[in-house]
Amino acid sequence: MSKQSIKNVTPFLVLLAVVIGALFVAPGASFDPNSVIDEATKAPKYTYNSGDIAWMLVSCAFVFLMTPALAFFYGGMVARKNVLSTMIKSTVAAGIVSVLWVVVQFSLCFGKSIGGFIGDPRTFFMFKNVMNGEPWSLATTIPLPLFSFFQLMFAIITPGLVVGAVAERIRFSSYSLFIVLFAVLVYSPLAHMAWHPDGYMFKMGVLDFAGGTVVHISAGMAALAGAIVLKRRRNVIAGGPIPPANIPYVLIGTGLLWFGWFGFNAGSAVGSGSLAVYAFATTNTAAAAAGLSWMFLDVFRGKKPSVLGFCIGAVVGLVAITPAAGFVGVPQALFIGFIAAIVSNVVAEFLKSHTKLDDPLDVFACHGLGGMTGMLLTGVFGDKNVNSLVVEGQFLIQLKGMLISATYSFVVAFIIFKLINLILPLRVTSEEEDEGLDASQHDENYVQGTLLVKTESGLQEKANY
Repeated sequence: MSKQSIKNVTPFLVLLAVVIGALFVAPGASFDPNSVIDEATKAPKYTYNSGDIAWMLVSCAFVFLMTPALAFFYGGMVARKNVLSTMIKSTVAAGIVSVLWVVVQFSLCFGKSIGGFIGDPRTFFMFKNVMNGEPWSLATTIPLPLFSFFQLMFAIITPGLVVGAVAERIRFSSYSLFIVLFAVLVYSPLAHMAWHPDGYMFKMGVLDFAGGTVVHISAGMAALAGAIVLKRRRNVIAGGPIPPANIPYVLIGTGLLWFGWFGFNAGSAVGSGSLAVYAFATTNTAAAAAGLSWMFLDVFRGKKPSVLGFCIGAVVGLVAITPAAGFVGVPQALFIGFIAAIVSNVVAEFLKSHTKLDDPLDVFACHGLGGMTGMLLTGVFGDKNVNSLVVEGQFLIQLKGMLISATYSFVVAFIIFKLINLILPLRVTSEEEDEGLDASQHDENYVQGTLLVKTESGLQEKANY
């Protein structure tokens, strides 16, 4: 069997082995909260709250919607010949991570702690002890499987965020392998350290309400690593314009992301109480301020107000408020959104004009730096009246947590990209890049009837017919 044949058959055989193995795992009965009695009070130790359960079910759906929303957001900004390839790289994470989560990733994130760094993979292997397990210690009013699937939605979207930095030049097979390695080696340790009661950063007192470190900094730093390893696109080197394929897609994606982010942040209260309302309010406020901030800064520089500007700015505001949503006041959310958009806007412009870094959709500037800005401002504006977890010296604690997560994410992601390149070619060939990844990687086309003509710099879209 040839090397190519082995590469083609391996993913299917791995999935086949997983599903066959699953047949030998006995399903667990649903956990009865009345079955565990508190010895001191002789009353049930746990009481499920139907309102909390309903809200968390809805929040799961909200956060899942963010993955196809991200696909629209990213897909609308790349060249027409790469729309589908960009969209599927974000969306396929829903398949890969969902399977991985049931098999081992939930254990790695929330299993019995190993040194405060990672969870024991045996804890919930193949979802053992989840359906019939006691509630999570920080979410005792909802069933454990509901908590697990809410957390799954975060794990799905995180590798999808990295797509924007490696778009238009990375192989689909290589990126699929990246999703697996990133989920196990980057996301899981950070989730455990930040959100597990025995996690290293959790015990340090680092505050991350809904994923500033775990989701956005990790994705932003991985995006930076990927852009460095893959180098610039041929079109960028040639200096040709790359107009966005479909700006209405970006607008649709932004609206759906904003909508889903209410579940992302307010759902992270893990209940339907006042803290969820606080997170809901700060989320909307920061997004609004950031969208206006980005757009008005462009106008201040002499540009015209643009759809892309407002949309990108709003997403940066959502990113920045994510770690702070349940720790700061609503007025402070205005400032967080405003300043985060300025930071991301200025850095994105600088990287494009003064460096050779090719991050097509500014993932590092928007998610990486947006997450860092939000993490640090959580330390500045965190208020004990909003959440009692805020302590004196919170800024320095946040700074340490930010440095740990940023350094770890970048180093490990860089190694992952280099490792993949030894196993599979990471980047498509020059001919495949010129043809477009929709056709070369998937044998599909976003726009039917696009005429490709040969030029000195390669294949170029000329017209529709």
